[in-house]
Amino acid sequence: MKRILSVVSIALLLAMSAAAESAHQAEAGADSELLWKIANFVLLAGLIGYFIKKKAGGFFASRTEEIRRGLEESARLSKDAGARYAEMEHRLANIGVEIEGLRKQARQEFDVERERVRAEIDRDLKNVRTQAEQEISAAVKAAGKELRVYAAGVAVDLAAKRVRERLTPDAENALVIGMLKDLEQRPGAQAERVS
Repeated sequence: MKRILSVVSIALLLAMSAAAESAHQAEAGADSELLWKIANFVLLAGLIGYFIKKKAGGFFASRTEEIRRGLEESARLSKDAGARYAEMEHRLANIGVEIEGLRKQARQEFDVERERVRAEIDRDLKNVRTQAEQEISAAVKAAGKELRVYAAGVAVDLAAKRVRERLTPDAENALVIGMLKDLEQRPGAQAERVS
């Protein structure tokens, strides 16, 4: 900045000295006017340069820093993308192995589930068999009991029918007399008669 200021000062002094020398040499003021225009231009250009450097320096420095950060960020993102790409390539290369592993795992889980279901079905069938056997056994017992009751009823009815067929009034009187004699012969029968 000091350098620009000193250059502008020197240019201004040179222009003024040239203008003064030209003023002496030239009769007319045309040369002098041209020199003053040049001096004004140099002074104006120097001041504009000074202010641009003063104000634009911070702008360009911050802009340069932003660009540097952007480049660093893009390099980092590019590196991350490259790593992700490499990982995807690796996974794609091993996709067949992963699929086969998943198939194997699914087969194992299917086999385990099939065995569990088979064991459950066997257990249920055993329970159904046991229950059916118990119900059959109970039905057989009930049918046997009913059959015995029925057979006894039929036997009693048959015996009663035969007794009625064979029992005549004379046989009935003889049977009653025989039973009475039997009762009289018993030791406790005489005591009952007395009382």
